This record gives sequence, structure tokens and C-alpha cells, in this order.
Amino acid sequence: MAAELTAPQLSDKHRPTLEQALEAIRTRAYWSPHPEHPKAYGETAPADGLAAFKALHGTRLGLDQPGTDGWTGGEVSPYGPELGVEYPHADPDVLLPAMRAGMTAWREAGPETRALVCIEILARISARTHEFAHAVMHTSGQAFMMAFQAGGPHAQDRGLEAVAYAYAEQTRTPEAADWSKPQGKRDPLSLGKTFTAVPRGISLLIGCNTFPTWNGYPGLFASLATGNPVLVKPHPRAVLPLALTVQVAREVLAESGFDANLVALAAERPGEGIAKTLALRPEIRIIDYTGGTAFGDWLEANARQAQVYTEKAGVNTVVIDSTDDYKGMLANLAFSLSLYSGQMCTTPQNLLIPRDGITTEAGPKSYDEVVADLAASVNGLLGDDARANALLGALVNPDVKARLEAAAGLGEVALPSREVPNPEFPDAVVRTPVMVKLDGSKPDDEAAYLSECFGPVAFAVAVDSTGDAVELLRRTVRDKGAMTVGAYTTSAETERAVEDVCLEESAQLSLNLTGGVYVNQTAAFSDFHGSGGNPAANAALCDGAFVANRFRVVEVRRQA
Repeated sequence: MAAELTAPQLSDKHRPTLEQALEAIRTRAYWSPHPEHPKAYGETAPADGLAAFKALHGTRLGLDQPGTDGWTGGEVSPYGPELGVEYPHADPDVLLPAMRAGMTAWREAGPETRALVCIEILARISARTHEFAHAVMHTSGQAFMMAFQAGGPHAQDRGLEAVAYAYAEQTRTPEAADWSKPQGKRDPLSLGKTFTAVPRGISLLIGCNTFPTWNGYPGLFASLATGNPVLVKPHPRAVLPLALTVQVAREVLAESGFDANLVALAAERPGEGIAKTLALRPEIRIIDYTGGTAFGDWLEANARQAQVYTEKAGVNTVVIDSTDDYKGMLANLAFSLSLYSGQMCTTPQNLLIPRDGITTEAGPKSYDEVVADLAASVNGLLGDDARANALLGALVNPDVKARLEAAAGLGEVALPSREVPNPEFPDAVVRTPVMVKLDGSKPDDEAAYLSECFGPVAFAVAVDSTGDAVELLRRTVRDKGAMTVGAYTTSAETERAVEDVCLEESAQLSLNLTGGVYVNQTAAFSDFHGSGGNPAANAALCDGAFVANRFRVVEVRRQA
């Protein structure tokens, strides 16, 4: 079809956004073009978004993809309702060659045009943020406001951040250069040289259940902006948000004069397990994966033909040594443990507390006092059912509920989990966190706290000293990995010791957070999510390394 969006139109519309994004990743200052507040999208946007989401129920989401050999679906909201949306099921033998067909034109478009097309895709998704928020809520179990912010503007920010990094890395080398080497009395040696960013090939995005857009957009847009087609394989319980993303991307690509098949959906039938099959296809040259460690390790070991980027599991740890704001520390930790029922890869799990207690501005606090006070802070935060529902969301699947219930048998329960009724969605499984006391010197307890227990589970681990806590932190990050580390201390020596561990073991550290910023939250354009340097993830969202190996620079030399 003829292009409806020309390159000059895209430049006029989106070049300023690209420039601001490039400046933001350079300065690491706060910036976002995507509003966080629901009212910023217009007076009718909330009702319109909900209506658009409900209109999808019981429908087929047609994408006009080649190789469609049937339909599949079956998502059930963690809040109870069946979505009833069906998606095209693809024959990869037909779809993958069709995806490759558009690569040449997409490569020749160049880094700037690709970046601007990607920003147009994000702009159209942003305009439908309310609709996407409901799709994220009813596939991930996030409460609405979190689904709106994390699944909407924050995810869009992460996608735009990847576009900015991709553009910066591709334009680091000039497109052309005249080269001349003096030869004394003889004529100089002269060559004309061109340098082209060449994509690797088809990129496979394997989506996750809990944050389908937030974790999916960095890889999707990093690959697309560097010239690679992207095949999106969503988690079978969270197809809708990424299917809508694919739909928007295909529309924009076609309107911009490119092949819509540069982005396609691979929805699977129940129990089909197509991720492993697709990951080994020779056409797949890049893989982005967020999920459990076992499959992530398998991808890294077996998908040898592809550049593999993984975010897996880790054991996130907080060292509690001392504080000059005891109530602020407790409130901050209580919120961090409660947000989205601990179903974030960044949520703290192990709280390392000296068994002789800590020092505070309110006097010394024993281990038991710290644990009891933190339990009371969580209960205070979640005591009102309406507020609890707004913070906790719903448990995303039965496995999380099973881990929560099993955790109570691992030690002395300092904070029992309770069931929270949700009047709007009676079938939602909503639970407050459980906190269990464990002894850092007991081998049986070690087996528990050195395993990731994904969900609303925290372990208050008694250690002999702060020094022992720092060494246990080092061992945890080195052996099990961590997406986040937190520490509370008023000691410059302890702060330096914790910082040294995190620098040496490559873990992102947050120190003495007592206000409205939490260890499990990161800001696009400024904070790095993961480091790529410990077992929890082999990549960081988002840095130059996340995008630079998605393309290679090919040089052509010509005699001048």
C-alpha cells in the first residue's frame, strides 16, 4: 500500500521526542513524554478505554498475518472473568519467510526512519493507554493503577529508551567517510567507504505473565529499531497486551510504507509450548526472554544461533544495619513487600538483620522488635481492604498461591498472610504478604532463603553481625543473582562494604530509601533494570550492550 506517513511527516512529528530521549539517556535526568495520571488522557478516556477493552471480549483479533492455520485463546483474568479473545495461530514455515521479506527495505530506511516509525507506534499505544491498562490488569493481576502506570507510560518509556539507545549505537559510526593515506612523493592512497548497520535477522520476543508490556517493550523496540523483524510469542496467560501491540505496530509499518510482517504474533495452543521450537529455528537470530531460570538457562545453552538476552530469577536482599529514620524505613519496606503482592522480579525477599539488633534514632531495636515493627507496618498499610486491593492486585496464578502457603511452614511466622475480599471481583485471589523468621546459621533455613520464592513472601534472616550480612549478600548475589539490593545503614564503613559487594558482583544497589522511591521501582532513561553481570539476568534494561549486538556494521570500500 502507498505510504500514508512520509519520512518528513514522521520527522516533523517525532524528531523532537527522539532528541529529548537521547538527551535523557545522556544526562540520566528525569524525563517522560508519557503522562502517569489517568486524567491526562482526556475526560472521556477512562470510559472509552474500558469500553474498548470490553468490546474485545469474545472476539477474534485479526492481524491478517501470513500462515494463519487456525485460532487459539483461552485467557482467564486473575480477577475471574474469561476474556474469550481468540488470536491467529501461525504456521512458522509460512510466517517466518514472510517476515524476512521486508528486511531489505527496513534496513535501507536507516536508523533515523526506523526510530521515528517506532516512536509513532509508541505514540499510538500511548493514546490507547486506558485500554492497554485493562488488558494488562486482566492478564497480569496487577491492580488497575499499577497496570495503568507500569503497563502504560512506564512500559512506553522503556520502549522509547531502547529506541534511543538503538539510534545512538547505530549512528556512532558515520554512514560514509573519505579516506586518504599520504605516500610521500607518490599520490596518496584514497578510498571511499560506507558503513551500514545490518540487522542480524528475525528476533523472537518471549513474553512474561506478570509484566507483558514493561518487560516486553525493551526487546521489541530494540530489535525493530536496529532493523530486525520481531516475532512476539506472548505468555499464554497474557496474550492480549502484546497482541494489541503487534496490531498497532503492523498498522504503523504499513502506513509508513513498510511490510507489516516485520512484526508478527505467535500465539500458542494450550500446552503447545512453541517457545522452545521457535528458539531453535535457524531464522531466529535474536531472543529476548523474561521468566524462570530453568528455561532461561536452556535458551542460553541451546539457542546457539541466536543472540540471547535473558532476565531470570534472583534472590533480592536487603541488609538492615542501622537507620536514622526508623519509621520511614519500615514504611518504605512495607510498601516494597506489598506492591503487586511481591510478584515483581525486583521485590525484596531476604531481610538480613543482626540477631543482636540495630541502632536507630529512636534507640536500639532488637531483631525481634524490628521484625515485629515491620509486620505491624505491613498490617497498617494493608489494614483497609480497599487500599489493600489497590496495592496488592491479584495473585497471577495458582503456583504463587501454593508458594505462599508453603512458606508459612518454613519457620516461625512473624506476619501471617490474610485473605482480602475484592467486592468488584469476588473470584480474585488476593493475599497479603507472609513474613517468616529464619536463622542464617542453620543449613535447613539456608535452603529456603537461598531459593527464590516468587510472590508475597519475605524472610527475616537473623545473622550474627552486619559483617556476616554483607558476606551473605555477596554469596547470594554471586550464586543466585539479584535484580535489586537494598541496604540501611548510618555507618560509612558498612555503606562502603555493601557498595563494594554490589560493584564486584554487579548488582544494582539502593541505599537508605525512606521516602516515596522504592527498591523495586526503576525509572526509564535514568535507572538500569538488572545489570547483566550476575545470574539473575545476562542483560540490563537498557544500556548500549542491550542494543549494540542486534546489528553489525558492514563496510564497503571503493577506490576513489
